[in-house]
Amino acid sequence: MTPARERPSDEVAAPTQRIIEAVAAREGVDVTDVEPPAYEPLYSVLDPTALDALFQPSSPNSATVRVVLEYEGYEITVESDGSVELRELSPSADSSDDRSADGVDDPLADGNVD
Repeated sequence: MTPARERPSDEVAAPTQRIIEAVAAREGVDVTDVEPPAYEPLYSVLDPTALDALFQPSSPNSATVRVVLEYEGYEITVESDGSVELRELSPSADSSDDRSADGVDDPLADGNVD
């Protein structure tokens, strides 16, 4: 049996791995449990390869990068400093209603056009 490899303290996990670790910690499950069918695959909401490539260090003067996405009922913010923040979405944020982005009733939302 191969022993589990631990990351050296100076090695930062890829953003996709940090997202899965953060969701697992918040949900109180093992990181290996964040997989189908219990959880939606991360690749269904973003391209994991592209996200990891976006956060690759390219130079000491790299621009600050922030990516915000919704996954498994959370708004997740990934920062270029390696931090991952989860904010639980309210149930109303997941459901659509008949209001446009400016809060005005949208008569086209229900498909009825007079």
